[in-house]
Amino acid sequence: MTPRLPFDPIERAAELWRERWGAASPVQAMATATSIMRVQQLLLAELDATVAAYGLTFARYEALVLLAFSSRGELPMSKVGERLMIHPTSATNIVQRLAADGLVDRVPNPRDGRGTLARLTDAGRQVMEQATAALHEIEFGLSALDDRQHGRLQETLRVIRVDAGDLPAATDESSPSGD
Repeated sequence: MTPRLPFDPIERAAELWRERWGAASPVQAMATATSIMRVQQLLLAELDATVAAYGLTFARYEALVLLAFSSRGELPMSKVGERLMIHPTSATNIVQRLAADGLVDRVPNPRDGRGTLARLTDAGRQVMEQATAALHEIEFGLSALDDRQHGRLQETLRVIRVDAGDLPAATDESSPSGD
């Protein structure tokens, strides 16, 4: 962990931003974006450290959970990347590492002669359950928030995601596993 400064560097950056570009500049937007990025760094570090005890990174953990959520415990590689919202190359890398650890099997897709399925193994399911229990213990690094704050934050972040085209404005009722 980096040593704490005696001041908030994001607040200081906002002051300097306002001085340099004026009060009419998007000072609050800059400070909010920077705060979100810092919280993402803090959360990822804590989540990675928590699942490291199970030989995982948080990205690999997410892939295991995704497969566990599917009705058969398997998904085509294209769906893995799509559902995790990552580049196909990153999905392949994650699944290859999980396969090397015996947590996922890569098998031919019987519905697509060229494709591959990622299939959760019993060992993968067991590790995923243990890591999930550990993440529950730390409330995914967000124990400082109460339920009302979680709801407000989710609503706010959803507005940004909809505006960016990350998801439709209306709630999609389809299965998140893609089955």
